[in-house]
Amino acid sequence: MQLMHLPVSAKNSPAFLNILKRVVFTETERPKIYNLAFGDACEDGEIDDCSISDNGDRNKILATVVLIVDLYTKRFPSHWIMFRGSTADRTRLYRMAVGLHLEELATKFEIFGYIGETLVPFSKNMNINTFLVKRKIV
Repeated sequence: MQLMHLPVSAKNSPAFLNILKRVVFTETERPKIYNLAFGDACEDGEIDDCSISDNGDRNKILATVVLIVDLYTKRFPSHWIMFRGSTADRTRLYRMAVGLHLEELATKFEIFGYIGETLVPFSKNMNINTFLVKRKIV
């Protein structure tokens, strides 16, 4: 297991909360597929992926997670990264964010999604339940 710690805050938020985030890549039972989990870092070392800080920094956090995936897949280019939201609404948020930036992301990553148990290439407005991404080898 590899841990990466991210101090993220939003200066424009009313309370200016400084919330430590954590991103973890965990090996799955499938070879070369690693689950990406992220959320608020808890004092006991766990991740709270259900909390809503409403800090006004959602886009900054998502961009930082993409940067971490970029760095991770540079180091481990044969690894596939699997992720989904902890709720249906969060998965929808990730679909919208990936769809909005799909052209740019597709220059670096192969991006797939699961519709039920079927893996398909991801396209905008596709109702998938899980993402699977891998760095393109050029």
